[in-house]
Amino acid sequence: MTADSGIRANVGEIPTPEFESTPVAAAPPLAEARVAIVTTAGLRVAGDVNYWQPTDASFTVLPGSDRDVQLSHFSPNFDRVGFAADINVVYPVDRLDEMAAAGEIGSVANQHISFMGAQFDATFSTMLLDSGPAAARVLKDDGVDVVLLTPI
Repeated sequence: MTADSGIRANVGEIPTPEFESTPVAAAPPLAEARVAIVTTAGLRVAGDVNYWQPTDASFTVLPGSDRDVQLSHFSPNFDRVGFAADINVVYPVDRLDEMAAAGEIGSVANQHISFMGAQFDATFSTMLLDSGPAAARVLKDDGVDVVLLTPI
């Protein structure tokens, strides 16, 4: 059994949550929208020694102007080659800057968010009730209208 098939065998029966309603917020046209990145690549600002641990449902705020980030994803199945070749594979902040300069989006947020993507079902309620809303507050306080999700 490979590591991938072992993981798939253990998570295949985890129930997915069902929500009674889905809140919707109208966003302005993209040419007027402030855009942030939310990634599950487990990124940290370079030099941050607080590495992700299994069941860590916290998030890191990444300054929008800082490209000096490090990958601290703990999953042995995570392929780091793309990130090593081009940060924009998992954190496309340069592409957002280009889109803002071209007038395709209104502006790039001052802050972006990184979670650890390799999570167990035990952390879902923490993310849903605690860290998720806290991350949303950071982005809302920055005036973010639209989030580009890069699930890793």
